[in-house]
Order: sequence, then C-alpha cells, then structure tokens
Amino acid sequence: MALQKSSLIHAVVACLVLSVPARADLKPETTRAFEQYVTKAEQRIAARTNGGARFLWVDESPARMAEVRHGGVAAGSNITGTEVEVPDGLIHDWTGAIFIPGVTLDRAVSFVKDYDNHKNFYPEVVQSKLISRNGDDFKIHLRLKKKKVLTVVLDTYYNVHYTSLAPNRVASRAYSTRVQEVENAGEPREKVKPAGTGHGFLWRLNSYWRFEERDGGVYVELDAISLTRDVPTGLGWLIEPIVRGFPKESLNDTLKATRDALVKR
Repeated sequence: MALQKSSLIHAVVACLVLSVPARADLKPETTRAFEQYVTKAEQRIAARTNGGARFLWVDESPARMAEVRHGGVAAGSNITGTEVEVPDGLIHDWTGAIFIPGVTLDRAVSFVKDYDNHKNFYPEVVQSKLISRNGDDFKIHLRLKKKKVLTVVLDTYYNVHYTSLAPNRVASRAYSTRVQEVENAGEPREKVKPAGTGHGFLWRLNSYWRFEERDGGVYVELDAISLTRDVPTGLGWLIEPIVRGFPKESLNDTLKATRDALVKR
C-alpha cells in the first residue's frame, strides 16, 4: 500500500512537471531586462574595485564582520523583496562573504582557479572542466545538480577574468555564456536541451569575486546575479523553492565550501 502511495505521488509530481508551461523558455525581452539590470548592478560592483566605495561589503557592517570572523557566512540581498520581477522572469542579486583564517591570497585565489577540481569540493558541482586559459582569462564548464522537490541538472559555461588590484587584493568576474538543462543526466538516454529552453530554473548567472588578505587570513566575497523563470500560477509549491530558494542557498554553499576546503588543506 505504501509503495502504491509513493508511486502515485511520483506520478502526480511527474505530471505537474510536464505541465509547466512552455513559456518558461527564455524570451528576448527577459534577456534584455536582465542585461539592463546587470549594467546598473555592475556600477555598484565596480565602485568597490575602483576606489569609489569600500572594497569589502563586510566592512560596511559590524554585524557582518562579526559573522564572518566567527566562522559564518554573511549574506544579503541587494534587492528589496529578494528579487526583481521582469517579463516572464525573476532577477536575483545576492552578496555573501566569508573569512578564511591562516591562508594567503595566492592560496585562496589558486584554489578557486582550480576549476578541474571544483567537482571535488563544491556540493552542487558534479562535473567541472577548464576548457582553456589565456593568462587571466578562463573558459570553464560546470555541470550543476540542484535538488529540492525536483532534481535539476544544468550544463553551464562561463568566461572568467581575474584582475590583481593591489598586492593584497584580487577581483574576478564570471559571465555565463550558455546554460542548458539536462534530462536523464548520467543515463544512456541523457539529453542536453538547447540553451534558453526547458523549465527555466536558471538562464543566466554572473558571479563577481573579491579577495583581500589581511587580519591573518583572507576575506572572500561573492556577488551573484542570476536570471530564472517566474513562478507560474498553481505550481508555486513546485517551482518556488527552486527559483526563489536556490540563489541564496547556492551562494552560501559556494562560500562555505571554499572556506571549509581551504581551512582543511
């Protein structure tokens, strides 16, 4: 009886997933809205690296500084209400920070640059590969697996650039160049969907890292700006935990995994 009930629940969930409307496919107006938002957000981010604002977000708040110095992850949304609604989509913009005691800037940056090994340290990364490198420019591939109500697997590709700002400061930015949903990942019938199609759990992801060595360790901050589908009427319980929950959770998990790996090394 329990088995029949479990099978019924899975069947219902499967039917609901299949009923997610096709309008989840990425539209030009959704992309334009994201690009416009990023242009403005990058002015805020650039102010930290060009001297127009404090380099570190944690330096603006004693509470944030206390959180990271006690081994926690400080995180906050840069958007009132946690996301911006755009045509058929949602924009998420989060900043997070950690402090890693006893490590150097070179060690922290080298760890993050070791893209082939991201799969060994980051919980959401199941495959990782450095495609090419030209000086401070990297092209990388990460296969991400996210599980909450549904299991979502995504092939994501990025262009990454690092900039040395001072002997104790480095910044980087990564732009997703392609995000593709993977059906039946790891199985013989695995299928990678074209970019911009599918359920729309992630369409774009820009990441901006800052590293500063001081106080006997390294402060690491991450700004993550992402674009997802909106939440369809009637399927909020199924879609909302993914599109609204994962941006912050992914930020926290990425920073925590970075700190934990470097502390243990």
